[in-house]
Amino acid sequence: MSRTNFKELLEAGVHFGHLKKKWNPGMTPYVFMERNGIHIIDLNKTVSMLEVAASAMKQIAKSGRSILFIATKKQAKNIIAESAQSLNMPYITERWPGGLLTNFSTIRKSIKKMDVIDKMSSDGTLATLSKRERLQISRTREKLEKNLGSIASMNRMPSAIFIVDINKEHIAVAEAAKLGIPTFAMVDTNSDPNQVSYPIPANDDSSKSISKIMEVVSEAVKEGLTDREHANAEKAKEKADKKAAEAKKEESTTEKNK
Repeated sequence: MSRTNFKELLEAGVHFGHLKKKWNPGMTPYVFMERNGIHIIDLNKTVSMLEVAASAMKQIAKSGRSILFIATKKQAKNIIAESAQSLNMPYITERWPGGLLTNFSTIRKSIKKMDVIDKMSSDGTLATLSKRERLQISRTREKLEKNLGSIASMNRMPSAIFIVDINKEHIAVAEAAKLGIPTFAMVDTNSDPNQVSYPIPANDDSSKSISKIMEVVSEAVKEGLTDREHANAEKAKEKADKKAAEAKKEESTTEKNK
């Protein structure tokens, strides 16, 4: 059974594409019709492709790997931030830091700089500096927090990225492609779906549409995380049972030898 259906997507306005003049030919298979100069997305295609994308993201989460969520456009920022936070996944909602993927080691150094400043603050080192120096360091910390705070816990490269609007986030798409990192994305009628691994034909300008797609995606990732927790608990139980059985066997052998 699909995670959503035609009616739910229709009510969320997922079918509204862009003006015909902004059409990208790559989206031809996913355009149902034109109405008043606007392309209408085939929601039957969206349902099936969203299901494929959600299932793949579930498996990534189940394997313990991370997915980086990206959306810097106004109508998507808060939705992506809230969803990623609920999943404990990294996200970018401010300006894309060029080289985040292709030059990850340098980005990590910038993140570590925040830790150094925090340590200076906690051990009193910051207090020994002049007022001007403290102000400069404080401003640096604020800037780093704004741009990189949401990926501070990302100690290694993400296994996949999820994007809202691949035209706006074209640098992130290019970096992921260069490194062979799988990409999941909401792709509107003015975008090229061939640029991403798992395109989801959908209106990427409406907050209601973005919320609906993210609702489905988030639920799939949560399922993956839950499955992983259960699997780990099962392994821990088996290990404990095995250890207890070995201890009992050893105890029995000791009693026989007495």
